[in-house]
Amino acid sequence: MADLLFDHITALQGDLPWGSVLDAGTGRHSLAWVRSLSTTRWTAVTADPDMEDAVRGDPNARMRPRDRIVLGDWSDPGLLRGEVYDTVIADYLLGAMDGFAPYFQGRLFARLAPHVGRRIYVVGLEPLPDRPATDAERVVCDIARLRDATLLLCRERPYREFPMWWVSDRLEQAGFSVISQQRFSNVFSHGWVDRQLGMCERRLARLPAESLEGAMGQYIEALRERAHAVCDAHRGLRCGWDHVVAAEPRGAATLPR
Repeated sequence: MADLLFDHITALQGDLPWGSVLDAGTGRHSLAWVRSLSTTRWTAVTADPDMEDAVRGDPNARMRPRDRIVLGDWSDPGLLRGEVYDTVIADYLLGAMDGFAPYFQGRLFARLAPHVGRRIYVVGLEPLPDRPATDAERVVCDIARLRDATLLLCRERPYREFPMWWVSDRLEQAGFSVISQQRFSNVFSHGWVDRQLGMCERRLARLPAESLEGAMGQYIEALRERAHAVCDAHRGLRCGWDHVVAAEPRGAATLPR
């Protein structure tokens, strides 16, 4: 799915030069894509020290002297103070913020606005349905609930996703003009199932009661078997959407081309 979303962003960009690029919530996949673009320079920001180590240690990493990786979160008013970039990419940043800067999501786009010279692209996941209607939706939602419950029991914070309309409204409030918004249907695979449940399994020993460890382990196995069966029956688990919102500063001078 991520490649489809990046292809959509590339099509929206058209002939507009990428120029300097800020990957405002970097990860392995988004940074690999940014590195593939014809940029003058890039800066990649992450609040996760493990992610910083991972992207720095990537043997396929290509960094020019003017490129850099920065550890920090956007609730810090000093982060990248005074720096402006032609293009800003916020790839699943909004949903991930609860783990590092909870309650700051409503201020994120106003915080990023001074750094956007020409255009910002926001990629996100629509919240999963509260009332799943199909077998695929039910199994995806059950996996997501198990994942979030496991994180909470281990004293971690799960992601918190926001809908596309909320993103567009906050961008407008922060001084941007939304020029495009598009949703893309999600079809989850065996790999997604195993990654989500594997994350839960790795935390079983950290649960606050030994009885929980055994019960949760049994539930994970039963849910994996059920999810694989539904996935096979429907050629994937169709549930929910990703979205891409593109916006430009409203009435602001842009960087020279």
